Parts: sequence; C-alpha cells; structure tokens
Amino acid sequence: MTVVVGLGNPLREDEGVAVRIIQELEPSFEDRPDVRLLDIGTAGMRLLDALSGADRAIIVDCARMGETPGTIVRFIPEEAASRRQGDSITPHSGDLLHLLDLARRLGQCPDNIILFGIEPLSLGYREGLSALLEERLPLYVRRVSEEIARPIP
Repeated sequence: MTVVVGLGNPLREDEGVAVRIIQELEPSFEDRPDVRLLDIGTAGMRLLDALSGADRAIIVDCARMGETPGTIVRFIPEEAASRRQGDSITPHSGDLLHLLDLARRLGQCPDNIILFGIEPLSLGYREGLSALLEERLPLYVRRVSEEIARPIP
C-alpha cells in the first residue's frame, strides 16, 4: 500500500500547497484501496501513524530549499539535510527528517520513501496559495500522480 501524506498549514499561503495537492488527488484515488491520501496538516507526530503498515510513502511539503519559488524537487530522505536546530519533536510539529528517523527506530517506516519539496513564494498569514503556486498546482498534482503510478520496488 502507498500512503501519500500532505504536510502544511493552509492558513500560511504557500505552506498549504501539500494540503491542496491531497485535495486535488482525492477524486482520482477514491476507489483505490492500495492508495491512502492523508492531509495531516501540522500535526507532526501523526506522521508516525500515517507511515505504519505502508509499503511506500510519498510525502509532500512546502520547503525552503534555495530554489526558484514554485520549483518542485523530488528526493529521498538520505539526500536531504535538516536546517532545524536541535532535536525537538512535539505532537504538533517536528522536523520531518527527525520524524522519519524516529519512525524507522520504532519499526513504523516503509523502506521506500519519496519526498517532494515545493519552494514557496510567500508564507504570509493568509488562506490560499500565492498566484504562482496556484498556477503550478496542476504540475504538482501530475508529478505526485506519476510517482503513485510507479511500481513499488
């Protein structure tokens, strides 16, 4: 089974892009018991439950990566480096890479994990995406759909 997780806060402009991607994907996958789509918002620790029992996880999040705003980057956890200081994980937040490491240590993490980071344009306190990310939303949905369609190694 593939779990697709959207992380983010839709009240912070582009921080809500992953939530929107999950919403856009739902109609295409509602009859697919082998695919579970989850919007877990900012509830970091919920990621542990989301990963449990999955064969593959695709995690989508807004991420400052130093790319041009609107860029989507596909990578695996081993290719990423955390920019957060410390090892703080709370029920409502947590560094994604630390959470994945914790899930592995607890035996709740699939071997196959794909991450999609989307470089934000704006993280203001406003509901809705920036015009740039809204315009590129179909591209993001297509990229995640293509990833779901790949066979699980």
